[in-house]
Amino acid sequence: MVNILVQWMVTGILALLHPFYVSVIEINHNAKEATAEVSVRIFTEDLEKTIQKYTTTRLDMLKPADAAFLDKQIGNYLTRTIRLKINGQPVTMNYLGHEIQKESVWSYLEIPKVTDIKKLEIDCSLLYDFEKLQSNLIHVKSKNEDKSYKLDYPKNYAVFEF
Repeated sequence: MVNILVQWMVTGILALLHPFYVSVIEINHNAKEATAEVSVRIFTEDLEKTIQKYTTTRLDMLKPADAAFLDKQIGNYLTRTIRLKINGQPVTMNYLGHEIQKESVWSYLEIPKVTDIKKLEIDCSLLYDFEKLQSNLIHVKSKNEDKSYKLDYPKNYAVFEF
């Protein structure tokens, strides 16, 4: 009994000392609006440190000195590290904005003129330039069907067929 308790305590301590690195990408086909809606959830600190590598301007995600500049940096980073093809054709994601929720950032993007998704390909290297232990969870919903996949560094490619 004591041995089990000690194992749980050691596991808990190791979990505190060794954080996990994960993001969540949700892609939802909105047939009524003919769009693909993309939501990306990333830990605030991880995103801030990563984007900071690409600019000399000091960033503070919680209290930005220039909100428009921060939005531009987030949008540029996301569209550079998440690339999609829908039905074999590359698409352009339009960055809509972000919001802070507790310790994470939700960013929103949209792809217009998507009437149907038969095949979605994703090339995702999100936060791979920050942490080699990064995992990206991808959830795609189309035609009332949900599919998910997990990309662990260095894997960056997944295909969803509906």
